[in-house]
Amino acid sequence: MSYDLLLAGGEVIDVGGGHVGRFDVGVRGGRIAAVAPGLPRHTAREVIDARGKLITPGLVDLHTHVHPGATYWGIDPDAVAWYSGVTTWVDAGSAGAYAIDSLRAAIGDVRVRVAALLNISAVGLTAPDGESRELANCDVDLAAATLAANRDMIFGVKVRMDGKTVGDNGLEPLRRAIAVAETGGVPVMVHIGVAPPAVDEVLGLLRPGDIVTHCASGLASGMVDGTTVTPAVIEAHTAGVLFDIGHGSGGFAFDVLEAQLKAGVTPHTISSDLHARSLYGPVFDLPTTMTKLLAAGLPLHDVVAAATVRPARALNLPGGIGTLAVGARADLAVFTLQEGEFELVDAHRRCRVADRRLVNEVTYIAGRPLPPRLPPHPKPWIPLTGAQHEALRLRDRRVRELLSAPLVGLDGLAEQFPRSAADPA
Repeated sequence: MSYDLLLAGGEVIDVGGGHVGRFDVGVRGGRIAAVAPGLPRHTAREVIDARGKLITPGLVDLHTHVHPGATYWGIDPDAVAWYSGVTTWVDAGSAGAYAIDSLRAAIGDVRVRVAALLNISAVGLTAPDGESRELANCDVDLAAATLAANRDMIFGVKVRMDGKTVGDNGLEPLRRAIAVAETGGVPVMVHIGVAPPAVDEVLGLLRPGDIVTHCASGLASGMVDGTTVTPAVIEAHTAGVLFDIGHGSGGFAFDVLEAQLKAGVTPHTISSDLHARSLYGPVFDLPTTMTKLLAAGLPLHDVVAAATVRPARALNLPGGIGTLAVGARADLAVFTLQEGEFELVDAHRRCRVADRRLVNEVTYIAGRPLPPRLPPHPKPWIPLTGAQHEALRLRDRRVRELLSAPLVGLDGLAEQFPRSAADPA
């Protein structure tokens, strides 16, 4: 069998495809052709020596916001994907019924794969919060019709349940989100935050397979009582509600996560909630978020599974997404597992130190490496510290210096058009 690309001798973590260990990965026609030790090198057009590297399926980020042209929170996914390994981005409710066509048009221009969760509020995330304060925006019939008409793109329903978003409407937006989800047999992802409503009220309505994001939130009232996980959290986890990290700007606290892990409440999925604010910290990217879970003591193969096959299965994403199954599109990520001491910060500036971190080396979409792409400047409404502004200016200077210097010197050049031997010069 011949291959277009062969990644040779890497440490593969593909829990969904059943490959954990040292394997070669062969790609042909943009799809996974083989995963096995000792694949023949001479049959491959390009062979990459992956010894000492970690090979995973392209990461699946279950909670992101990728609608930059029409929302407060959206970012360009391609500008992050090439250095982070995230090949499938789940847009978590940026668009409601009013803007779903705009989201479809926007994601048609990106290289990565984007799946969507429909916001129960028709206005979506055009502002920082408040989309469900007016219940008329949470139109069940309109949302159900939008879901039915866009099943190729929409794989669930999103609702934010915090005081700023729902106002005086209590649990009603969540009830309506569940009603819409039931019409299509899809899960609900519910954001939890500052009460009201309280966490136990929210969790009490969720069904097995529904997703609670920001599961280690230090803001959501009722996650922990002191250092003890509350009964409602344990009961929901036991009943099959899926707990998702959803780090974001305010949704992740090390002490809450550590209390949950001590109680056996392990997150099912690891997502970044990467958006126009968290991109500059404290999230930065999904591999950094995954490293925080490594620092908390989760095994590496569990961390990788929680950012590949588990989110894909939570939404029933098609085509072998999150795996290296033969025949699946060849979305892959290659990492170095760098050793050292790395300071990690949660949403409340509390630190932990990891002894290793995931550093992306290359990201493949359908067997082709994603090219570098410079990120756009922050939107004017994004609040940044002075240090963040200075770091962005420094990054711009470094990129300019890198690109303005000649790429190579004399020894790196060839005479592309040799002069004639008879030329007297």
